[in-house]
Amino acid sequence: MHEFSIATQILESVLEFAGAHPGAEVAAIRLAIGELMCVEHEQLRFCFDSIKGGTALENTSLEMAAVRAVVECPHCRYQGAAKYWEDAQAAPVPTLQCPRCGKAAAAIEGEDCAIKSIQLSGLHYENAI
Repeated sequence: MHEFSIATQILESVLEFAGAHPGAEVAAIRLAIGELMCVEHEQLRFCFDSIKGGTALENTSLEMAAVRAVVECPHCRYQGAAKYWEDAQAAPVPTLQCPRCGKAAAAIEGEDCAIKSIQLSGLHYENAI
């Protein structure tokens, strides 16, 4: 479960950021999570909520936005939405296979997990970390 390690990294990064702003309370953290990260949002929220207790982030909310996968094919020059593997028993999963020619493609979006903003006691920091 890599959600726990991601939650830990978020907690540590935001605690360090908050330490530079003494007296301010962290109200919200907004994340952008790429589809190719294969992060289960509710699992990440559960992990974050389980480790924030007893810290300065105890009352902080975690907001997440999904970033769609975008691929680029060096063979046919396709650039756009990823091809999805669809299994009737699970949610569609983005692949690195070109939807046009079927060859290997490279990810150009959707493979990051980033803190997009932090809201401190009425203040809002975009791209803070």
